[in-house]
Amino acid sequence: MSRGEDSAIPTMLNKVPQITIFFWVIKVLATTVGETAADLLSTRLQLGLTITSYVMGAVFVAALIFQVRANRYVPSIYWLTVVLISVVGTLISDNLVDGMGISLVTTSIVFAAILAVVFALWYRSERTLSIHTIVTTRRELYYWAAILFTFAMGTSVGDLIAETINLGYGPTAIVFAGLIGLVAFAQFVLKADAIVTFWIAYILTRPLGASIGDYLAKPVIAGGLGWGTITTSLIFLAAISSLVVLLTIGRANRIEQASAPA
Repeated sequence: MSRGEDSAIPTMLNKVPQITIFFWVIKVLATTVGETAADLLSTRLQLGLTITSYVMGAVFVAALIFQVRANRYVPSIYWLTVVLISVVGTLISDNLVDGMGISLVTTSIVFAAILAVVFALWYRSERTLSIHTIVTTRRELYYWAAILFTFAMGTSVGDLIAETINLGYGPTAIVFAGLIGLVAFAQFVLKADAIVTFWIAYILTRPLGASIGDYLAKPVIAGGLGWGTITTSLIFLAAISSLVVLLTIGRANRIEQASAPA
């Protein structure tokens, strides 16, 4: 893309929060809610996968419209969109696996392939995958597309390891937490590429959160702690809301930078 073309694209302040400990904590909490809330709506409240998918898909699209229309990062809108896309990503995986009988191995591979295509198209168009330069609508749409398929893939991979391979929810969470630790070591000690390590860690937090959610919510006989989807969802939603309020008041994770494309 030429400099002239870049200047013709409307820009905005960066739409993604600063990558701090707050970001990762809320991200894991959101992925946990995505798992438990999807189960709560479709199973516990007996809405079924189809109705739940339509309802949550519509709510997510509405939130995404507000997010895209904003010209800066707004914590409440951004994190609401993340929570909703987490639920939708879970439902996409569940519809294919539970509704259509497609294996977790297949869905994991297909979602990984789609995610790779999204990243390839994003990089081809923008020449960067950095979340520090989400300053145009086109980049933001690539960003949310990537996030959607990280959630869908993470759901399938987490369930594959915990249920199909039968490792169990708790041990699966420990495995993914350890992998995230290795990614952090690669970035901060080995000085690996920050963009690559960010996206690897982002992908891994999905099965981590999903495994935590299943471990807390599933009955003891199924390898969980038996908290139930209602209690687990409410606790994690309250934690997310509290942190978002703190971020909104304190501006603790806003990226302060010029609104120009990289």
